[in-house]
Amino acid sequence: MRSGLPRAAAATAPAALPPHLPGLDPAWSRLVATAAVGPEHAAGGPSPATRTWHLLDNAGQLAELRVEPVGTVLCVHGNPTWSYLWRSVLTAATETARAGGPAWRVVAVDQLDMGYSERSGVPRGLAQRVADLGALTDELGLTGPVVTLGHDWGGVVSLGWAVDHPELLAGVVVCNTAVHQPADAPIPAPLRLALRPSVLGRATVLTPGFLETTLAIAHPPLPAPVRDAYRSPYRGADRRGGIGGFVADIPVDDRHPSAVELDRIAEGVRALGVPALVLWGPRDPVFLERYLDDLATRMPRADVHRFEGAGHLLPEDVDVAGAVLAWLGDRLPDGQEAAGAGGGLPPDADTDADADADASRPVWAALDELADADDVALVEMAPGGGRPPRSVSWRLLSRRVREIAAGLADAGVQRGDRVSLLVTPGADLTAVLYACVRIGAVVVVADAGLGVRGLTRAVRGARPDWLVGALPGLTAARALGWPGRRIATPSVPPAARVALGVEHTLGELARRGAARLRAGVALPAAPVPTDTAAVLFTSGSTGPAKGVVYTHAQLAAVRDALATQYGVGVGTGLVAGFAPFALLGPALGARSVTPDMDVTAPRTLTARAVAAAAAAAAAAAGSPLREIAVVAAQTGSGAATTAISAEGTGGTEGTGRTEPSGEGVVVFLSPAALANVVATADALTAEDHAALGRVRLFLSAGAPVPEPLLAEAARLMPAASAHTPYGMTEGLLMTDIDLAGIRAAAVGPAHTPARSQLSPVSQGSERQGLRSRGRGTGAGAGTGGGVCVGRPAAGVAVRIAPLDDLGAAAGPLGTTPEVTGEIVLAAPHGKDHYDRLWLTDLAARRQVSTDRRWHRTGDVGHLDADGRLWVEGRLPHVVATASGVVTPVGPEQRIESVPEVDRAAVVGVGPAGTQQVVAVVETTPAARRPHLADPALAERVRATVGVPVAAVLVVPRLPTDIRHNSKIDRTRVARWATGVLAGGRMVRP
Repeated sequence: MRSGLPRAAAATAPAALPPHLPGLDPAWSRLVATAAVGPEHAAGGPSPATRTWHLLDNAGQLAELRVEPVGTVLCVHGNPTWSYLWRSVLTAATETARAGGPAWRVVAVDQLDMGYSERSGVPRGLAQRVADLGALTDELGLTGPVVTLGHDWGGVVSLGWAVDHPELLAGVVVCNTAVHQPADAPIPAPLRLALRPSVLGRATVLTPGFLETTLAIAHPPLPAPVRDAYRSPYRGADRRGGIGGFVADIPVDDRHPSAVELDRIAEGVRALGVPALVLWGPRDPVFLERYLDDLATRMPRADVHRFEGAGHLLPEDVDVAGAVLAWLGDRLPDGQEAAGAGGGLPPDADTDADADADASRPVWAALDELADADDVALVEMAPGGGRPPRSVSWRLLSRRVREIAAGLADAGVQRGDRVSLLVTPGADLTAVLYACVRIGAVVVVADAGLGVRGLTRAVRGARPDWLVGALPGLTAARALGWPGRRIATPSVPPAARVALGVEHTLGELARRGAARLRAGVALPAAPVPTDTAAVLFTSGSTGPAKGVVYTHAQLAAVRDALATQYGVGVGTGLVAGFAPFALLGPALGARSVTPDMDVTAPRTLTARAVAAAAAAAAAAAGSPLREIAVVAAQTGSGAATTAISAEGTGGTEGTGRTEPSGEGVVVFLSPAALANVVATADALTAEDHAALGRVRLFLSAGAPVPEPLLAEAARLMPAASAHTPYGMTEGLLMTDIDLAGIRAAAVGPAHTPARSQLSPVSQGSERQGLRSRGRGTGAGAGTGGGVCVGRPAAGVAVRIAPLDDLGAAAGPLGTTPEVTGEIVLAAPHGKDHYDRLWLTDLAARRQVSTDRRWHRTGDVGHLDADGRLWVEGRLPHVVATASGVVTPVGPEQRIESVPEVDRAAVVGVGPAGTQQVVAVVETTPAARRPHLADPALAERVRATVGVPVAAVLVVPRLPTDIRHNSKIDRTRVARWATGVLAGGRMVRP
């Protein structure tokens, strides 16, 4: 036995070359003998003169190509894999060099006792393995620049080599590894099990249990030939000693022999000072996300990308090779750290527009400026629990924000801490949000419309330090294991407090904060404009929801963009049926009214509820709080008001009053909410109509808005200007158009983009504010030009990256009219970056200049001769046919003009470049089951669509996103159509 392992673990065997295996080029394999070094050599007694390694090396292939490597990628596997793990990296690096790109030599080692390297028969602790790797690189004569790439415990060994070779090091890349085990956290459960004396030898050496378990947790499952390839060097207990030795060498506490070396490496990593990339699979049962957090703390310069859905075997689950080469090309294009990102767009007159935002005025400035005002700041029309409408003055809101801010700081919330807000829009959410922002905490906001699974991914991915919620949110957090210390918005009974892990309530924090403020304790220093302020999650309609990071300066710019575009400010009543705009009300100095609705179900908003909210917003203009109750009662929404919270800290309101600097009521509704408002308009009373007549502006964005729907809503609010801004979570207001502009665009001169038939982002898009034509009467009807979303908002620059024949946005950015391509935007109020999604960030700024924060939207469209932007679809949904590309929404709009068609999706089937167009439709009345369209319907669709259609399929319902219930999932539809047309079952998509 050695280290608690069976005798078979001490077996010896020489190194060997592997057999022919899938994906493994025999030309890469070589055996290298090195001197015995490190603890093994210094221990005294007989020791071998050499140790022989098997490794993979593409140096010979690069020599055949007559290219000089710009550097070496040194790949180190973990346990129980071997160098086969990195075969895709060798392939990709060699092919990149063959294509004329940077030539990187790739050396992927089999650690001693692993893979096809020598079986030494002696324990090899962490210090020995780091020394072994150093001896190998000495023997290879590596002179740098070297980038290390490690996975699992190979990540630790590779980082140990990096710490010891700073003169050669150019960068480090790690995948699912750890360099520190927190003293207050147990090691992961699978390792605790494997380390049990009764389990260790049997699971790791005597049987292939540990190996098979590792191979079984790939996502998706590994093909049988690949599983066999990983098994090939470990057939027999006498070949698996290294697997058991690696597990036995895990430092479970400070007494473990390898703990000192692990601590040395962990501290050395802090001083590396080179570009770093951390690639992570969050479904890993061993390397949990706390280890990712630790690495990010030790390497604050590191680029991080989490591959949602991937797990421990990350190089098998996702394209790690592509990620590594993309990162090398961006950060180390010639083996040396790049001074800046690549170009592609020359500076022009509008490149300094990002500097226009007033970053010196923080988002909470209006709360400070209105702190002595008794005018209404916000109204909740349905605060819950059957209570009447609740109104809050600026004085009370400002005071409560300061008290909660002080209480949070006293409870230990620090600048930079992430605080996940699981609270519905209203007074509590507003107060805690602005309190967090004021002390420099980072608010994390994910829409409940993501569903339980999506919300779980979002919250876990954001890794909040604190979680603020009402009982439903806290219960979900407890049941689903969401991270973060708990703060409850309501009072919580002692038993529930223990069960849910609640440490504080908002009322308690407010009282603690009030006491500190009375004692003269100042709030923490305000955050600076470049500090991170918020992580806002996208809707997830085009894939897993992405965390979008905004700094304080960028949030202030969002506020300023809305104020400039729509004249919203002090004195404006803002009825917000869309959560993001409700939260921006206090930043704008506008009085916010949350209508009676379920914010997770926009279709619950009725016309009467909007009228009641509009009446309250109008009545609140310069009026005492009590007047709102009277108006609310008249419109059927209650008869009394309350204070901000039953746990309020008391105090007498003064008589200060502000003079409104703006006027009128602004209504912001999502398209789904707007549709139900129109549908329930028959219930409106004369008083309701009068209240809606006081609305001066209404906005609808977040999903497609048919022109007829916008027109119907305009008739309900006859004095209002109807607008639909185009934007996205990454930039809330990029262009704007009103109803008159939509109608003017619809009848304007026909124009045909160079490479598209038609289409807006429409239903398949995650972008906000797009109008589908709707029964042939909307923007762009019959022109082939998509949907007009208007002109850029102030400070926004728009460029188009033309599409090639395969539908890729490969052309240079420009503003030439009538050229279809990917829409690229820049604005001072655009996002800073995606949260731990470096590859997504890279794609968003590909081939753009660094003069501004340009963002590739993933939408396709074109500019017309008048400078208006027309949106034609999503880039992944472009159909690349043999005769050119087809963007989907234009054909969809034309199909929807067929009387019996309700909705349509146009998708491509087949390989890019030869794809066939397929139309999938919902009919009126709805079909009971999916089927091929009857010949008459198919003929009418083909006669209308304007492009050749290979097949017309009918479904009962097209799949849509959760949040908006209107964005068609074209990717899912295309996958379904491909299967059906290949002979698969005709099931629902």
